[in-house]
Amino acid sequence: MNAVDDDLWSAIGDPTRRRMLDLLLADGHGTATTLGQRLSVTRQGVAKHLVVLERAGLVRGTPAGRERRYRVDDARLARAVAQLSSVGAAWDARLQRIKRIAEAIAQEG
Repeated sequence: MNAVDDDLWSAIGDPTRRRMLDLLLADGHGTATTLGQRLSVTRQGVAKHLVVLERAGLVRGTPAGRERRYRVDDARLARAVAQLSSVGAAWDARLQRIKRIAEAIAQEG
């Protein structure tokens, strides 16, 4: 299993940041101002969330006039999806082992 990237999951763990990613994916790009208008969050609040997403590598910002235009980094998002799938598969395997142990105990009892 790939190592889990804690910064990545911490960034994705916040519902506001997940909604921001959804909006950026749907629209292709956005600024702190446009995202704030859509999320009913202050521009400053959005900017703080964007810093977290950018630090995790999920979005990339480029200058656009007086603001920065953000886009989702598709490769990094694909890595997050792969990690989620890997974690899910590992938990499925663990649960199957627990089920087999429980069934064996029930048959002995």
